[in-house]
Amino acid sequence: MTHPQSSRLAAVLIPSGIGLAWLLLPALAGAQTSPFLTGATALQTNILAWLTPIAVILVMVLGAMAMANRMSWGWCIGAIFGIAIAFGAPQIVTWVRGMFGV
Repeated sequence: MTHPQSSRLAAVLIPSGIGLAWLLLPALAGAQTSPFLTGATALQTNILAWLTPIAVILVMVLGAMAMANRMSWGWCIGAIFGIAIAFGAPQIVTWVRGMFGV
């Protein structure tokens, strides 16, 4: 024989528990990282690892060519902007997304 007060308590607690679980379900689903984001982060890390020595060599070659007066200064400025964009891409994307509220 069940006690009337315990059945009323169960009638309140069970729907409350189900409602709380229903509210927390999106948070649990959002806690997982997306495979696309994981792959994109790994790709970005790989590209930056390859780009670092290439950029160093490029700056050395551009410096040597500029010292020998064998190139236009526009190439040096273009290379500097290219390196800045390549290494600053994550910050640029964050800035643009912030401008559009994405």
